[in-house]
Amino acid sequence: MIKDLGGLMKQAQQLQSKMADMQSELEQLEIEGISGGGLVKVRLNGKGAMMGVEIDQSLLKPDEAEIVEDLIVAAHAEARLKMERATADKMKEVTGGLPLPPGLNLGL
Repeated sequence: MIKDLGGLMKQAQQLQSKMADMQSELEQLEIEGISGGGLVKVRLNGKGAMMGVEIDQSLLKPDEAEIVEDLIVAAHAEARLKMERATADKMKEVTGGLPLPPGLNLGL
């Protein structure tokens, strides 16, 4: 029984190490969300932090502010969804597709 516990602890440590590596990779990842047919682009890192926004000059008119605001929100939503998918894919790589128990904190 103790042998099994030791092996389980070793596996948990290896998983925690892989999770730390994954976090570093995600911080370097850059994901782009696009809306308005390419008129607005938002870049996020793999942790969800916004890294930049690009707005086509054609939208920069005083009476277009509400449209630009909506397009930024839409581009951010797309980038966030892509980031969540990339994170889920990385998590599957690290855990071998095994679901983690709720509340298991591996440093995320």
